[in-house]
Amino acid sequence: MTNPFKKFRIDRLFFHSFAAVLIVVIAVIAWTSYSNSSKALVETTSHYQQQLLDELNNEISTRLVMIEQISLSSSRDTELIDFLLNRQDEFERHRRRVAVESALANLTYAIPLIQGIDLYMNNPIPSERQSYIQFRDFGTLDNREFSKCLEKNDFCWSQEYPFPSSQGEVPVLSFARKIVYDDDYLGVLVIHIKANEIRKLLTGNSDGSNRILASIEGQQIMKIGDPLDQSDWSEWINLKNGKSGYVHIKGTDKSANTLLVYSRLDNSVWTLIEFTSWNQITSSSLKLAEWIALIGIAAVLLVLLLTHYISNQFTKPIKQLVTAMRMYSVGGSKVDLPQDYQNEFGYLFAGYRKQNERIEELYLSLERRHEQQRKAEIEALQANINPHFLYNMLDQLNWMAIEAGQEELSRILELMGRMFRIGLSNGNSFITIENELLHIQCYLEIQQLRWGDGLEYRIEAAMELQELFIPKLTLQPFVENSIVHGFNKQRCGEVVILMEKAGDALRVIIEDNGAGLKQPVERQQKRHTGGYGIRNVRERIAGYFGEAYGVTLTEREEGGTRVEIMLPLLTEPPSKPDV
Repeated sequence: MTNPFKKFRIDRLFFHSFAAVLIVVIAVIAWTSYSNSSKALVETTSHYQQQLLDELNNEISTRLVMIEQISLSSSRDTELIDFLLNRQDEFERHRRRVAVESALANLTYAIPLIQGIDLYMNNPIPSERQSYIQFRDFGTLDNREFSKCLEKNDFCWSQEYPFPSSQGEVPVLSFARKIVYDDDYLGVLVIHIKANEIRKLLTGNSDGSNRILASIEGQQIMKIGDPLDQSDWSEWINLKNGKSGYVHIKGTDKSANTLLVYSRLDNSVWTLIEFTSWNQITSSSLKLAEWIALIGIAAVLLVLLLTHYISNQFTKPIKQLVTAMRMYSVGGSKVDLPQDYQNEFGYLFAGYRKQNERIEELYLSLERRHEQQRKAEIEALQANINPHFLYNMLDQLNWMAIEAGQEELSRILELMGRMFRIGLSNGNSFITIENELLHIQCYLEIQQLRWGDGLEYRIEAAMELQELFIPKLTLQPFVENSIVHGFNKQRCGEVVILMEKAGDALRVIIEDNGAGLKQPVERQQKRHTGGYGIRNVRERIAGYFGEAYGVTLTEREEGGTRVEIMLPLLTEPPSKPDV
């Protein structure tokens, strides 16, 4: 019996199996609906929580900033500083103490948020035990909650802690500020505020919430409810980035499935964090998903066998084709595809075989053409630079024949002969660095005959580097460019050529003290002799060695141009590509 999946059209088979596909689609839609509804609930919850936290953060920050400003203004009070300087007699010192105590006491009466104020100093005059203003000795500062923080800062807030008072121990938050005058550390002013007042603001109208008030340094100042430990949430929030947001913390311990919403206002150092159980937020979506899952399971069970059979028939030939495509490589082994399919799969298999045959033919053709083109381009680039160089040099000789004597012309012709022999190099594209440097030395000597004492040059290359090979006429266009363009209308100039190893590459540096890359329009020559030669060198390096090597031109800070050429270290010339 003929397999229908090898004979009939796929669209007809798909029509009969459409019912099964619909069930799968319904299941996907149900799951997507659950996911989106849960996501929407989380986004809505986090949005309103963040708005509430922003309002609470604004109220709390306003009060805490007020305490900081009061502390700052009090620490700069002249009466307080004179008292701490301790330069008066006992009577005057006692009088000033009373004045300072009265001023600080007025703050506690005027601002109900303040529980009391402590002033740490040297040789304090003790206060009454029931007083809200206490003068304390510096020696007792190390035992306070904020002492470690003050070692690195001029002011800081403490965590909530019990504070002894006339009514017993009262929970407070303390703000401590150093008092410094003329670089002298005179004392510490500590303002204690009622923690219950801040807790009321932190709680708001949301009883049962789990919230934390944290500083920009990551210090947990106050908490309500049962929030996560700092080690569980601190890695999820960067308190210094100045942004608000929310995070879904996933895990297997107490922090598992927790929505963390945090508020950080602009120009504020306080962050409010609220923790909400993820299950509490998505409980309604979970119930809906359970009902959808029960209905979906009942439907899927009825068509499971049919779906499994149809999916195998569809995916088997597709997997065979995908496997053949994945394993295919030009010139490599090929996967045999079935030849008994008479429907669309059969057309695909036949088309794939024909495509592979055409790819093999096209690849071989392109490979041959690429090698031929690459060789032709390199040889053309190499051939082009010689006429160009001859043209420039003949132009120079013509100018020198007019302005110089016959003795110089004789020397020039001798040097030109050496240069031509090196330039021809029996048709070789690569020569030793020693010959390349000899070529450039001949050129520079010719230019010295023209310039007289105005042109100087220096070449530094280790002997082991001179035995390496380099594309011929690589340096000449850059040196010529320095003299023709860089020293244009100058009476003197200097060219320096340095060669060194740079890892697995050869670095060639050519520097001059000429006009640089950006020259005024009136100083540019009508005929741009340097541009073609430099472009020729760039293209030859790219053709021989690829994009990993090349030429970089930059301006020197002290004036002039710096050329850096990166080439591979060649102990022998590369072999010519075969046609």
